[in-house]
Amino acid sequence: MTLTPTMADTIELMYETGWTDGLPVVPPTGDRVDEFVAASGRPADELIAELPPLAGRATVERIAVNAVMAGCLPEYMPVVITALEALMDERFNLRGVMCSTGIHTPLVIVNGPIVKTLDINSGYNCFGQGWRANATIGRAVKLVLVNLGGAVPGDTNKATFGHPGAYTYCIAEDEDANPWEPYHVESGFQAEDSTVTVFPGEAPHNIMYHAVNDRNFLTVLADTMCPLGNVQMYVMGDTFVVLGPEHAKMLAAAGWRKRDVKQFLHEHARKSVGLLRRGGPAQGDERRELLWPKFVDPSNDDDMVPVVRRVEDIHILVAGGAGGPHSVYIPGWGSRRVIRKIQFPQ
Repeated sequence: MTLTPTMADTIELMYETGWTDGLPVVPPTGDRVDEFVAASGRPADELIAELPPLAGRATVERIAVNAVMAGCLPEYMPVVITALEALMDERFNLRGVMCSTGIHTPLVIVNGPIVKTLDINSGYNCFGQGWRANATIGRAVKLVLVNLGGAVPGDTNKATFGHPGAYTYCIAEDEDANPWEPYHVESGFQAEDSTVTVFPGEAPHNIMYHAVNDRNFLTVLADTMCPLGNVQMYVMGDTFVVLGPEHAKMLAAAGWRKRDVKQFLHEHARKSVGLLRRGGPAQGDERRELLWPKFVDPSNDDDMVPVVRRVEDIHILVAGGAGGPHSVYIPGWGSRRVIRKIQFPQ
């Protein structure tokens, strides 16, 4: 008589094979994987990506295996697949992000009607624990990047520290609390579209501001965006601000459009060349100065370097709990955010 392995034995096998992120995973039974493939609306053998750094073949079936292990529901599959497709855009530079010594890791941002359909958290503790959709969608993407892409910590993934978002990093925008147009509409999509945005982000940097003074708040926010030692000041990629509902409401009531906020931050989130030299790009890596805007003279210590090259490289979302005057800043890594429309099964 053949004994059926216990659940505990199966979970331990996942650890032995190196298929986990350090936390227990759901055993990917054949029936469960088939259910997830069916929910994707795509053939099991369809190739979604050849993931760096090891060019692992991410077929729909293999993605489904990892989504099951992450604890997803089958209906999350279109979001997971769209996120992986977006990560493969050359502007994101997935190989660089996953193999760098930096702290960055892909952040998944969801917009559109799918947010409410799947109950993806955009409010209180949206970057934290306690929400199945956020936790498991983000985790599925990360498991795929390790198990199929080969971005194994300490091996091909050389992140000196990493941050907790490497387990899972997924939020939605709170479009109901957004006093301006939703992020995906600003990016050229229709309001009825559902989208996934991917961005190589650090952990969120909290900005606390309890007073009611719109210009002072933006000054505080701008100062938070450009500290010495922040890689964003040297690499000039996209960067994200997530405004809490209270701060967004205050700015909108004072007449600020989103474009105005970005312009203010571009003009005020700056550090002098002299101070940035003290913060120091990597030794011998003077090429980073070539990434600064042309109006910056790298030989003039008094010239001011903005946090990004262009106003449009600052991206603004609205999310978080409505009961606290907090916002967050998420520095980038030097590459671009990518946004894709989610394709649903017919």
